[in-house]
Amino acid sequence: MDQYNVYDVAEKIFAAIQKEREGMTHMNVMVMGKTGSGKSTLINNMFNEKLADTGIGKPVTQAIRQYSKEGFPLTIYDTPGLELGGDNAISELLKDATDCIKKGVKSGKMDDAIHCILYCVNAGTHRFEDAEKEFIAQFLSENKAFNIPVIVVITQAVNKKDAAELKRIIEAENMDIIQVVPVLCQAVEITDEISIPAYGLDTLAEIIYRVIPEALQKTFVAVQKADIKLKTSKAQAIVVANAAAAAGVGAVPIPFADSFVLVPQQIGMLGSITAAYGLALDKTTIVSVVSGVLGIVGTTIVGKTAVSGILKLIPGAGSVAGGVVSGGVAAALTAALGEAYIGVMTKIAKGELKVDELGTAKGQEWIKDLFRERLKLKRNDKGVLLDKKDELVVDDDLPVAEEIKND
Repeated sequence: MDQYNVYDVAEKIFAAIQKEREGMTHMNVMVMGKTGSGKSTLINNMFNEKLADTGIGKPVTQAIRQYSKEGFPLTIYDTPGLELGGDNAISELLKDATDCIKKGVKSGKMDDAIHCILYCVNAGTHRFEDAEKEFIAQFLSENKAFNIPVIVVITQAVNKKDAAELKRIIEAENMDIIQVVPVLCQAVEITDEISIPAYGLDTLAEIIYRVIPEALQKTFVAVQKADIKLKTSKAQAIVVANAAAAAGVGAVPIPFADSFVLVPQQIGMLGSITAAYGLALDKTTIVSVVSGVLGIVGTTIVGKTAVSGILKLIPGAGSVAGGVVSGGVAAALTAALGEAYIGVMTKIAKGELKVDELGTAKGQEWIKDLFRERLKLKRNDKGVLLDKKDELVVDDDLPVAEEIKND
């Protein structure tokens, strides 16, 4: 008898996603730069929601406007249309920006503070203007005590050679900034056959992730869309932690017919993974995902008992008498389920898979094959993948590699 049906699971996953989102610290990013420096294009290509397209933002100061969307834990503080061609313009922006930062600090709440500043310089100008140098230098001096990371972003960097030279010029100023990052936010079409691909946003995303407070990293992973690898690596850490927890549940072997005791762990895992990808999934969409994914791969999560074929796929589990779930089997099942779900979320995030395709025969066959392949992989007793030498398989380049190794 099934302990959970598709709608039960979808409802619980939706609740888990909401809980994850509500627990995220709100992130605030200030974006500066001259008119035409590509701020809006940067914002709309860096984050899941196109906040710069939401219309007129809420005035915060005379120059700065605030862009946000209900239910999305990110606010952009922008300085639209402000020129730096004169002492008054510079002093006004300095005052407004500093007042905005001080107000957040005085609140004593992390949700109100400015956490990162992106200063945009258009590569097409081929120069770093004296007014910009002066402004950034004064801004850094006045706000040094707040220790907010400042990153200079060279936007519209179509010509990489020119962008590299501009990067060298800015770095030669020896300002107290985190880094200078050239980016091309959108591909540029040269002819019908030739185009220059976008680049650099994933690098910028990883830099931001590393310099913001740890309490904000989960939020940033969810709200950014520039670096899918960042989302995937965080999701992998979630799977590792939940597989280890499932191993604890199965420390005392349980009959497979009673495997529904693993359901809360697995539902929480899938909710956390979905939140990490920052996908705006409503209940109807989640039902489609659950139907496509769990209808094939969710043997444990829906409590089905016809599992002899699945047990045989898990290395070392095929001969378990009576079809019981040991700690290692529970970890392997949970890890395979999580990894299959990550595969689905990654393809959806990249635009390579539409949710409605999950219900097709082709989509379900792909999911089925993916889950079975993950089950066949060799793991330790906590569900972490092992290589032929029984060593952990972890990509050291992943931002959360240490989290995976330590779990």
